[in-house]
Amino acid sequence: MLVLERVNKQIENLESDDLSPQIDLLKKARNKLKEKLIEKLGLTTVSSLLSSGDKLRVGDELRVSCEVIINEDKEGIFSLINAEELIEQVINEICGLGPIQSLLDDKDVTEIMINGCENLFYEKGGELFQSKTLFDSEEQILIVMDRILSPLGRRLDRVSPIVDARLENGDRVNAVANPIAVNGTAVTIRRFTGRITSLERLVQIGSVPQWLAQLLSWAVKLRQGIAVVGGTGSGKTTLLNALSCEIPQKERIVTIEDSAELKFDSHPNVVRLEARPASIEGTGEITIRTLVKNALRMRPDRIVVGEVRGEECIDMLQAMNTGHDGSLTTLHAGTAKEAILRLVLMARFGMDLPAEIIEQQIATALDLIVMSQRFSDGQRYVTSISEVFLSSDGRIQTQEVVSFNLQDRSWLLVKIPECIKRAQFEGSLKQEEVSQWMSLSPHLPDVSLD
Repeated sequence: MLVLERVNKQIENLESDDLSPQIDLLKKARNKLKEKLIEKLGLTTVSSLLSSGDKLRVGDELRVSCEVIINEDKEGIFSLINAEELIEQVINEICGLGPIQSLLDDKDVTEIMINGCENLFYEKGGELFQSKTLFDSEEQILIVMDRILSPLGRRLDRVSPIVDARLENGDRVNAVANPIAVNGTAVTIRRFTGRITSLERLVQIGSVPQWLAQLLSWAVKLRQGIAVVGGTGSGKTTLLNALSCEIPQKERIVTIEDSAELKFDSHPNVVRLEARPASIEGTGEITIRTLVKNALRMRPDRIVVGEVRGEECIDMLQAMNTGHDGSLTTLHAGTAKEAILRLVLMARFGMDLPAEIIEQQIATALDLIVMSQRFSDGQRYVTSISEVFLSSDGRIQTQEVVSFNLQDRSWLLVKIPECIKRAQFEGSLKQEEVSQWMSLSPHLPDVSLD
């Protein structure tokens, strides 16, 4: 519901400011400037410049020619358009990635969404905006996608109409070609802006309070199996990265991801594995499940799976139950109970076992479910932490230990996690530090260490 509210709010803002006349005028001016440029320089000269590979020099030469053309036509359509903006668009189209080049150059843009030729949206500062620069045709979108994908050995066409890839700079690209995308080729580019690699940074940006960050840090160090859950764009991977960086440096970590995003600035013993889709010929696929199985042969102390989506779930659970406790993962789910249900379904997809057996595996492998949520203002919060356990009748249960109040955006300790009580009893945590932590944690009156 929160995502819908956010999108509707942004769409209302967009509709209140009709960009159609500006877009049409820009398109006409852009096409005219391209025609004049080719007419002035000649197609052979333009092709020769592009083949040189020096984009900076090519851009400078084209800019000078564009300025001359615009100055010669001061009374025409060029007089109605910002000259610098127009020149930039034409150069981007010839040398770069067309309408999305300026967005890619803007470090504050976190996501770019192409909805065919009609709409181009981008996210900046947690809000959606509509670009007034659009693609001229489906062909232009495919040309730009070819420039993006060809260095990766990938392509987007009728034979391969769906592509999911990671660029060299870490950006993730998902594209669905027309006619699979009915209203025109749809492309989503999620920018790699540099991962938050500490819980302390999450405290600084307000995603968690200090006492909750301490609880999460203890949970990782006490080797709790943790699943971070939430919706798309809720900050799951960011939180997973911050948690992973709490793993002691003496331990060996193997990370497994669809697209390598996790970042470790200072941990000395990390092996990063990335799944690989099948080639154009349909060969060479390396799945997450294959990598999870292989990771067990690499002597890991912890396995971190970027996201569990399918049959690899059963292998992940078995790994966590065979000496790799304290492993971490994420999955799409709206609540802790929904996360358990999804894990059961995914595990059964990987191995035909009774639900009761799978629930027991989940309960022994997983200790905590941490919920991450994104709100309409773009801010992300850890909104819940739940313990996972088996009830007396052998069925899996969850119990919330930290809750979040949406109205005043505050946190409450509902229950002391069992891992903290056990660690204090065993001496892994000192009574003084736990007592001090309790004094800083807003909690219900009946919450105690007893």
